[in-house]
Amino acid sequence: MDDAVRLESLTKTYGAVTVLRDIRVSFPKGSFTAVMGPSGSGKSTLLQCAAALDRPSSGRVIIDGTDVAGLNETRLTEFRRESTGFVFQAFNLLPSLTAEQNVALPVRLAGRRPDGRAVREALARVGLEAKARSRPSQLSGGQQQRVAVARALVTRPAVLFADEPTGALDLATGRELLDVLRKLVDDGLTTIVMVTHDPNVASYADRVLFLADGRLAGELTAPTSEAVAARMTGATC
Repeated sequence: MDDAVRLESLTKTYGAVTVLRDIRVSFPKGSFTAVMGPSGSGKSTLLQCAAALDRPSSGRVIIDGTDVAGLNETRLTEFRRESTGFVFQAFNLLPSLTAEQNVALPVRLAGRRPDGRAVREALARVGLEAKARSRPSQLSGGQQQRVAVARALVTRPAVLFADEPTGALDLATGRELLDVLRKLVDDGLTTIVMVTHDPNVASYADRVLFLADGRLAGELTAPTSEAVAARMTGATC
């Protein structure tokens, strides 16, 4: 199995509204994919279905060889904790916990004792091993988001999903975070699927998928920010 995630004929409806229509796409292991499209195109819904946070109305979602449709809610929760990581635009750190305690939280929620070495390694991967005992209020926004990335990495997931991870960061801090994400993929540590609206952010990916009206509307490989911006404005690139 060379795909970290595979979507087969995925459709998602809410009442009479169809948000995703017959999506068929694979995300190879060790790849970095950005998903883009105008507001309402279905980007976040695609990410949530691909991450097994939401169930499709029809079709299949296969993560690391497992068809998640066959899992009950309890097993699905366990599977997400073990095989996927998720980074949101909001950092979602607990203010009363240190960086290392926040990183260890998914393991504790799974009812296991955190491995201190794995926690320190996750923080080192995002360049924050020296901030292990700092609380969120003592960290910059970019550092808090890197703690959130470390938290998503601590279980060594097969795939890391990110929804506008730089949305709350300034340009320079956002680039630092993207450098971290790029290195995680280049070092073979995970697969990343990221939603963004920013062509500069998308240029860090290996491939950009474009959505329009709930359907796949093309892709770019080895994207540049200029090529992505041209595609988003309807120009030929």
